[in-house]
Amino acid sequence: MLIIRRHNTDPYFNLATEEYVLKEIRDDSFMLWRNEPSIIVGKHQNTLAEINLDYVRENKIKVVRRLSGGGAVFHDLGNLNFTFTMQGEGNNLIDFRKYTEPILEVLVKLGIDARFEGRNDLTIDGKKFSGNAMHIWKNKVLSHGTLLFSSHMPDLSGALNADPLKFKDKAVKSVRSRVTNISEHLTEPMDVMEFSTLIENHIMEKYPDATLYELSEKDHERIREMVASKYETWEWNFGYSPQYNFKKVLRTQNSGTLEFNIDVADGIIRDIRIFGDYFNSCDTEEIENILKDLPHNEKKIREALAPCNIGDYFSNLTLDEFMNGMF
Repeated sequence: MLIIRRHNTDPYFNLATEEYVLKEIRDDSFMLWRNEPSIIVGKHQNTLAEINLDYVRENKIKVVRRLSGGGAVFHDLGNLNFTFTMQGEGNNLIDFRKYTEPILEVLVKLGIDARFEGRNDLTIDGKKFSGNAMHIWKNKVLSHGTLLFSSHMPDLSGALNADPLKFKDKAVKSVRSRVTNISEHLTEPMDVMEFSTLIENHIMEKYPDATLYELSEKDHERIREMVASKYETWEWNFGYSPQYNFKKVLRTQNSGTLEFNIDVADGIIRDIRIFGDYFNSCDTEEIENILKDLPHNEKKIREALAPCNIGDYFSNLTLDEFMNGMF
């Protein structure tokens, strides 16, 4: 088994690295890594329905879709992530207990009563500190999980606090759980990197064939290509979302009330209707027709509406106010 040391904290690069190691490196592997503040959404989720978009923008939090299913999670430098890629056959590939067992063993050594609960969670005193997910590729599994060590909880709750009334879709919704940081349960203080070293040393002991491995410059170059073509693109992180219906009521001081009803499929606006008690001098259907077949993407929508005077279609409304109704 290769113990692959990773130092990059860019979430686009780190999620691309997982796919690269899974598909391009034949040996079984184990990795520990951290991300700067980011939201990692499950492969089958509607991204916009999972995040607090205003909070994400204000705090410059990156949003990235991963290969595996499951729910959305918040990462920061106080959160440690672990990944196994291993070969196997049939049902032997799907085994959350197997891949989380080394983590529990380390915590037991630290005197913490951590447990495996439910389908794929690790808990302390009933509070979740680790969620886990898997992706199967050919005869290999990628099993990865979060380890909340000293994460900033207000960011975690704020970034994931999406408005459930905005969306109706068939995507998998994340289940909000009571969570805890591992550091709160330690008898002796340590930082996240010291905790990372404990886990790495334990893996080295548990797997006698384990050897340290550093990704080469050629590896990094190919990963950067995957970042550019997939992991930092709107098409993967937002456009890949399943079909959904978006509804938002915008109440303004000078223009009255507007109700946005948007049908989106494959990230593209298939239909949009705007209702309300606003006044107008131009037919608002013109705006609806401009927006049809555009990506549900702020930049693209702003570019398409730039030649229009929004105030002619919705009296006294600004473009910024209109955009608030679109997301």
